[in-house]
Amino acid sequence: MQHKLNLYNTLTRKKEVFEPLHAPFVGMYVCGPTVYGEPHLGHARSAVTFDVLYRYLKYLGYKVRYVRNITDVGHLEHDADEGEDKIQKKARLEHLEPMEVVQYYTNVYQKDMATLNVKSPDIEPRASGHIIEQIQMIEEILENGMAYEVNGSVYFDVPAYHKNNNYGKLSGRIIEDLLSNTRDTEGQGEKRSPLDFALWKKASPQHIMRWPSPWSDGFPGWHLECSAMSRKYLGETFDIHGGGLDLMFPHHECEIAQSQASHSHSDAARYWVHNNMITVNGQKMGKSLGNFINLSELFSGNHKMLEQAYSPMTIRFFILQAHYRSTLDFSNEALQAAQKGYRKLMNGMRVLEKLNYPEEGIGTPDEKLNEELLKLTEDCFRGLNDDLNTARTIASLFNLLKKINSLYLGQLQLSALTRGTFDTIRTTYTELVTDVLGLKEEPTADMEEMLELVLGFYKEAKEHKAYDKVDAIRAELKKQGIVIKDLKTGIDWAYEE
Repeated sequence: MQHKLNLYNTLTRKKEVFEPLHAPFVGMYVCGPTVYGEPHLGHARSAVTFDVLYRYLKYLGYKVRYVRNITDVGHLEHDADEGEDKIQKKARLEHLEPMEVVQYYTNVYQKDMATLNVKSPDIEPRASGHIIEQIQMIEEILENGMAYEVNGSVYFDVPAYHKNNNYGKLSGRIIEDLLSNTRDTEGQGEKRSPLDFALWKKASPQHIMRWPSPWSDGFPGWHLECSAMSRKYLGETFDIHGGGLDLMFPHHECEIAQSQASHSHSDAARYWVHNNMITVNGQKMGKSLGNFINLSELFSGNHKMLEQAYSPMTIRFFILQAHYRSTLDFSNEALQAAQKGYRKLMNGMRVLEKLNYPEEGIGTPDEKLNEELLKLTEDCFRGLNDDLNTARTIASLFNLLKKINSLYLGQLQLSALTRGTFDTIRTTYTELVTDVLGLKEEPTADMEEMLELVLGFYKEAKEHKAYDKVDAIRAELKKQGIVIKDLKTGIDWAYEE
């Protein structure tokens, strides 16, 4: 079965057949978090979206190098060129070394992503570990006449770049409109144009995070980090650059400008892919608006906007049940529906495990039924191949599941299927659910509660002198490494030592 993946390329404003530069190798760079706070649902959407793309590319047989960075320096408040570094601000408020803040929130982010079954990237570079590469890129941009230095800071010269290039080609912004809409900001005095952005900032005396450079002791601009790190690990031109739609401008627009203005002279990536936002009552969910929900709050249910706790796989399903380019509106109703949908897919996995193909030679294959089932399995890939439409793939899996349930309940005869059809159904369903969509079984039972229940049956059996049952319960629990203790005060259990 040949699968042709089509992806919507923000750069060309159209869906394109995905063809890697050096098949079977694929290079993919995704903007990771700025680690100064707990990850929220918005972070999860980007991570899950590109996790599915990563998984599907691997499923199709590509050898993928997935790079997702950690921004641990230079990301100033309000994404501006002035103000305080977000990490430094947090460090100052909590009386910590900035790298303590970075390490703590990096650990939290990685733990939450693992809980959501998001695979780790192949390389997770930190901006602070690539100052040398960033300085080199600034030197190239200066050499090409697209940047200038003022008082130890270096700025990218947008008008100079725009003369022979198109600043705005990714976001569709028009430079004249941008200029007329830009208000003068503090520190504007150093810049030749309000559109210019910092490549290197001279550190003020109180700024803790600083590195030596040819221009000053300072720190790199936020946009520069991704350009330098993607180039180092994936080359001057690579296949896919991903991130949230909110990063398209100015962050990704500036990345393209930096790559074009350096010695790379490229758009960095050939396919620019953006996931849309999560909204709450139509408004973007984000830290700045104060309407965000941390993942830990979703898992615990501890937030005023939540009616209950939601499991990690429910959250993952909630993200996957919308197309990544459409907005996804948060509501308890939507999460409760996602919980039902997720459990339905998991029940399908359990049913498939119980279905056994009958011995050869039983029954006559029903050609029409076999054809119908193979068509349903093929349909499961249509959504994924059409710009990673996981919503459509889930709908197709539910259609296939109706037939799987009919086979399980005996409404359709397993003996009417060929062995090939049966195997295709089983592998398509299980591989798409687990390997591509990344959904996995979540233990719903609480072990302590289950044990209390079993101990209740044990006590009852003892009281009725049903010693065969008493022995059976003891033996079964012993297999699980648990021993029952008959104490004067009652019945208890312990781990077998």
